[in-house]
Amino acid sequence: MTDREYTGTGIVVRYDVTRCRHVAECVRGAPEVFEPGRRPWILPDADPDAEHVADVVRRCPTGALHYQLAHGEPERPDPTTTVTAVPDGPLLVRGDLRLNGPDGPVAETRAALCRCGSSANKPFCDGSHERVGWRSDASTDEEPGCDRPHSESVVPPSAT
Repeated sequence: MTDREYTGTGIVVRYDVTRCRHVAECVRGAPEVFEPGRRPWILPDADPDAEHVADVVRRCPTGALHYQLAHGEPERPDPTTTVTAVPDGPLLVRGDLRLNGPDGPVAETRAALCRCGSSANKPFCDGSHERVGWRSDASTDEEPGCDRPHSESVVPPSAT
């Protein structure tokens, strides 16, 4: 993991460049905080509402961004685990995750998982599917009769 920390008055934002797929949810959600052309590109105090910054960080589908609020409340995983297949791309997973990362086991709330098999950062997507021209089977990417990525909720074993 190659986290960089950006400390604000009410929040610390961590960024793992190896997991960022440039979906830009952060930029759309808080452009004053997240500005890719600026150095540093993350200024947590540019928005005085740390809770809003945390909400924007939670939108990051890859888990490249995480936060810790100053009052100590940790980021909580979504109560239901969901898996979304991105056409010709990774699986986006949200929930209370336990993954075998490149540096060993990791607890996670969000991740973009490789499904082309070519990532150098397995199990995480590093964009290699684009380089190798990998294409997914359209029947696994879309819900029948819909023009949107396929998403499923997964019931944790402890809930059954």
